[in-house]
Amino acid sequence: MDNTSYLSLSRIDGLTRALDVTANNLANASTDGFKVSRVQFADYLSKQKGTQGAAGEKQLQYSQDRATYHNYDQGALRQTGNTLDLGLNGEGYFTVRTKNGIRLTRNGQFLRSDDGTITDSAGNPLLDQEGRNIRMDPEEVMEPLSISSGGIISTNRNGELAQIAVVNVENQNTLKAEGSDLYNPTTPTTAVASPEIRQGMLESSNVNAVQETTEMIRIQRAYDLNFQVVQTESTRQLDAISKITSEPNV
Repeated sequence: MDNTSYLSLSRIDGLTRALDVTANNLANASTDGFKVSRVQFADYLSKQKGTQGAAGEKQLQYSQDRATYHNYDQGALRQTGNTLDLGLNGEGYFTVRTKNGIRLTRNGQFLRSDDGTITDSAGNPLLDQEGRNIRMDPEEVMEPLSISSGGIISTNRNGELAQIAVVNVENQNTLKAEGSDLYNPTTPTTAVASPEIRQGMLESSNVNAVQETTEMIRIQRAYDLNFQVVQTESTRQLDAISKITSEPNV
């Protein structure tokens, strides 16, 4: 296999990864709190030994998949009217306790379990500012509750019950995605001084379905083009070998 094939295959490898990421974005276009992902590519330059060509011809430029990163722009807030649907306007994340530790999320679709604990859809408890599970008295499970912009949960019977924790990290690129809406904070978190929680609303995914569909078509075309290059080069080499090794006509 020659350099042409290696260069095309390196590009195909990166395009395959980009196609997977774009397909995942489209699959989560309706997932609340989902943040679109992107693939970062870089060029890997390999010097050719023993070449006598021009300076620009002495290097091979391979495509290299370096990282996948997220676009953390806020998605649109939409009205649902559900008491425990909470949308964050501006910075911050809710905190939930999972079996693997505390995780952050922008998906504010919460529920009340039978024992009064407020959880996300996976059953992970929502945490207050002290890092405790937010739990209501079982007798209050059916009681209406209100949640202020600052996250204070109140009921008519007992007044203020808890304050929802809303935290942030200094560099969001340090967040490690887990699933479609959870993030592992690999660096310390800090409380958001003035969170803006909207009760009865949810933050939609920030995926632009039209843009992602267009990107998928572009990636697929680039993939097909590079695959054709590999096939053409393979055919050329086989034809050359066949001609060299064929017996001369007598």
